Formats: sequence, C-alpha cells, structure tokens
Amino acid sequence: MTTTDATAAPDWEKRFRAPRVSLPDWAEDAPDRSLFVSNATGTYELYAWDRASGRQRQVTDRPNGTTDGVLTPDGEAIWWFSDTDGDEFGVWMRQPFGGGEDEPAAPGLAPSYPAGLAIGRDGSAVIGRSTDEDGTTVHLVRAPGAEPVEIYRHRESAGVGDLSYDGTLIALEHTEHGDAMHSALRVVRPDGSTVAELDDTEGGTKELGLSVLGFAPVAGDTRLLVGHQRRGRWEPMIWDPVAGTETPLPIDLPGDVGAEWYPDGSALLIEHEFEARSELWRYEPGAAAPVRVETPAGTVSGATARPDGTVEYLWSSAEQPPAVRSTSGAVVLDPPGAKAPPSVPVEDAWVEGPGGRIHALVQKPATGEGPFPTVFEIHGGPTWHDSDAFASGPAAWVDHGFAVVRVNYRGSTGYGRAWTDALKHRVGLIELEDIAAVREWSVESGLADPERLVLAGGSWGGYLTLLGLGTQPDAWALGLAAVPVADYVTAYHDEMEALKAMDRTLLGGTPEEVPERFEASSPLTYVDAVRAPVYISAGVNDPRCPIRQVENYVDRLAARGAVHEVYRYDAGHGSLVVEERIKQVRLELEFALKHLGGGPVLGPAA
Repeated sequence: MTTTDATAAPDWEKRFRAPRVSLPDWAEDAPDRSLFVSNATGTYELYAWDRASGRQRQVTDRPNGTTDGVLTPDGEAIWWFSDTDGDEFGVWMRQPFGGGEDEPAAPGLAPSYPAGLAIGRDGSAVIGRSTDEDGTTVHLVRAPGAEPVEIYRHRESAGVGDLSYDGTLIALEHTEHGDAMHSALRVVRPDGSTVAELDDTEGGTKELGLSVLGFAPVAGDTRLLVGHQRRGRWEPMIWDPVAGTETPLPIDLPGDVGAEWYPDGSALLIEHEFEARSELWRYEPGAAAPVRVETPAGTVSGATARPDGTVEYLWSSAEQPPAVRSTSGAVVLDPPGAKAPPSVPVEDAWVEGPGGRIHALVQKPATGEGPFPTVFEIHGGPTWHDSDAFASGPAAWVDHGFAVVRVNYRGSTGYGRAWTDALKHRVGLIELEDIAAVREWSVESGLADPERLVLAGGSWGGYLTLLGLGTQPDAWALGLAAVPVADYVTAYHDEMEALKAMDRTLLGGTPEEVPERFEASSPLTYVDAVRAPVYISAGVNDPRCPIRQVENYVDRLAARGAVHEVYRYDAGHGSLVVEERIKQVRLELEFALKHLGGGPVLGPAA
C-alpha cells in the first residue's frame, strides 16, 4: 500500500496499521538493553533497543511474526521462540544482542510447546516443555550448548515460574492434583530435589490457586513473591521457601491484585484491576498501606519499575490508543509513523443475571440515536476479561454505525474467584445465560435493534458464538466466529496437551468419561438448529482450536444448505500480520453489511 493510499484509508484500517510497541523488557544487569515487540514492518516482530545509544534493530523477521522473546540477565543475548507458521510448537533460538546468527539455545531438546523459561546469571537456563507424549518436562541447561538435564516430569500441566537471583532455587507451578485452573507451587534445587511445597488445593479438594510472581532480585535473598486466592481474589504475599515463612501483605484494594519487585527488592509495584480498569501502587514491606502511583484512567496492560525508581507502563483506554509512558512524565518509546485515530469512550452497564450482577462495556456511535445494530463481541479465554482498553476491532464496528457490547460473563477474571470458578460442568451454557441477560437489557434499554443483533468473538468467544447460534437461534441475526471450538470432542482429541487438561477440569473428565457434558457443551450438537447466517475464520495451523473440528462443523452447515462463509488462512491461533488482520475484519464487516443491510461502505480490498 502506498503512502497516498494509507493516508486515504478509513480510520478503522489506520488503527490496525498504526505502529505499536509493547512495554519494553530490560536486562536485569544491563538495564540500558531492552527488548520489545512492534508491528512497524506490518508484522509483529521482536526488536532490540540500546537505550544508551538510542539504536534499535529488528531481531526476528518471519512471515507469520514473532512475539516470544527474553533477554539474558547480562543483556548479551536474546532468546526467542521459533515455531512453524503459528503452530506454537518449536524450539528456543539464541541471538547476540548486537546482532548476528541465530543458533539453537538448547540443541539437545526436541521441539515442543513452551512451558516457561528462566535464564540465570551464570549462563544456565531452566526450560519448560509440553508435548502430547510426555506431558510437561523441565530441563536444566547449565551453559549455552550444554546437554540438557531433566529435573521434572509429570503428565499434568506445569511450568517454570522463576529462577532465584543466585540460581540456586527454581520455582515451578504445577497441577499434579488434576485441577488445571488452580496451580500449586514447588521450589526445587537445580538437581531437581524439593526444597518446599505450597499447595492451596489440598490435593484437589479445595479450589484455590497459586502463581509465581518472582524471586526477590537480590543476592542471597530467598523470598518468593506469589499470588494467592485465599481471600476470594488474586493478591500477593511473600513466601520464603527456605525459612518456611509466609508474610501476608496489607493491600486491601477491591478486585484482583498482582505485583512485582522493584529492582533493589525494597518495594513492590502493585498492579490493581477492578471493574475493567487498572491502576498502579507502590508498597514497601512492613508499611501500613500502599501508595498510589498516578496513571490516567483506563487500563495499564503492563508495568515495570526501573533501577532509578521510575515506573514505565503501557496504557490505553477504549478512546485513546496505547502508549508506553513513565511516571517521570515522558513517553518512553514512541514508534515512528502515523498515530492511530481515537475511538469513542466506553460506558459501563451492570445487569442482573442468573449468577449475580454482570458487568458489560458498551461503545456506541458518536452520532445518531438508538436502537443501533449491535455486535456482542465476546472475549476469549475464558479466564480473561474485557477492559477499558483500546481495541481496533470494536472501534471498526462503531465506525460503521454499530453499537458494541462486551460482556464479562461468569468465568471472566477480575471479579473475584467465585465469578471465575463458576464456569464448571455446564461449560458454554453458563456464559450464554449471562450474555442473554445483557442482550435482553440492551434491547429493553433502547440501545440495540432486536432484529440486528450480531454474536461475535474469537477463540473461546468464537466457541460461544457458535454455541449461542445453536442454543439461542431466535436471538441472533448473524454470527461471526473466529478460530472457534466448533466440535468439542474432536477439538479435545486434536488440541495441545495443556488445553486437554483445562477441558478435563472444566467438564470434569474426558469425552469418554463424561460424554453427556461434552455433548451438551458442543456447538456441533446444535448445528442443525442454527438459523442465522454464519461466518467462520480459522487458522490451518491452530493448535488451540484445530482445523479438523472446524471442518466437521462446516460440513454439517453445508449439508443442510445453511447460509455460511468460511475463511481459512495459513497461520495459527490468529495472525500477527497487520494486513491479514485487516482482511479478516473487512470480510466480517462485509458479511454483516450484506446480510443486515447498510450498503457497500468498505471499498475494495487492500
């Protein structure tokens, strides 16, 4: 696309094409050396940034993009994960920070799905792997090129949490008890011997999870910052696995609370999420309460404290595009090129539902009066939540005269443990009850045109779209499902092992053990009831929502002549290529406008 064409492009396309950057990660012992992700070339890739000189260079250059990378503590090298066309199955590669040839970082390890990585100051690395054959294994590589030594193995999902400052302690998250939604913790030595265990599930009898937030970044300090759910939400505490002590922290903020250490270990940077917004606080262990770190209203998608005490954070709102900012007042990393046009602010809606009050986020066109054609854009996960953050997809619908409603249904994070954990056994049907309650509110309030309601989403949101079209056939005029689960039984057998474990937790067993639950929760069960036109997009290399189960669903639609379109693309669970993403949104818009009315507003494809 030429510069002239880019200038003339509609705002919705400009939002996707605008250069973006992630929050830069920095080397612990060389803080001027940073690593970030950007779409500057039109594909999301890794970039190295020497802050002292200002030099930036592109680290990776692959047709389907690269986003997973880690700096070594000394800043001398970059590890990045190399898969094949988005299939998430591959090996770690290593490249000098200043540039040079890539080489396998652990040549003795066969390709796998990644399950965590921690790199030590002495050149060692702890590498987590997951395969269908072996489950999870963890390996220690004592030096670059050295033979990997296996220090952990289990059929259930697990992962590397962190490595202590001096490399003598390794924190693992595991689900050996069989509950993939609630991890336990184990700290081991480099030889694999156990130092201490922390398990709030009590062998699977209690549904309380733990997470590794990081070892104290100080030599000789064995304190580990962990997240726990003991008070009905995520919050941090300090656990010393060597001393055997646990230190609760007086951080009494509503909603979920995460944390990381300041670089000298003297304080914690608190990330607080509540009702779809987030904010930052500083807490010094032993203090009575945390102190607010000022950030604008909206969503902080990531934050880090620098050695000088300033905090850098990635911020956006539904109205304003993302920017990497600093508490010093500076914009930390401002990519060159045209900025993304703003969108409209989000409004909150609280709706009484069968399981309690449901929070929904609403965006509507700046001009015109309702009722509007309305897209229910359903988030994936399912353990995730929509927030007051910039999103180019919903903004595109608003530009075309649609209202957009995003529902944080039961199963979403950010509203307490009970809300997230409500998603069990009646999987999919529970979420759709909440979506139905918000749909009814949207019509009764005058926001939504009941004849032009669109159910849409990607991943788990795509799954709920197909399930909703079949179980609520009279409620929706159109369905748009991206990378969905469509045939739950086939999806289970074809998906990556970690997701099999999650499905066993959600549904209470395998398809052979609880066939009635898989049948009740599978969109394929209800495909013959679907009346609305259906648009489906799928990645042919997707390990999460594999293509075969999508084809099974499409075949059933085709067999009865149902109105549908399918778009298959050569990538995995979504695309990291900007023009490909624009193409997918364009196809969805065209499909909706064709079947709902509204005229050819889009122009020719780019």
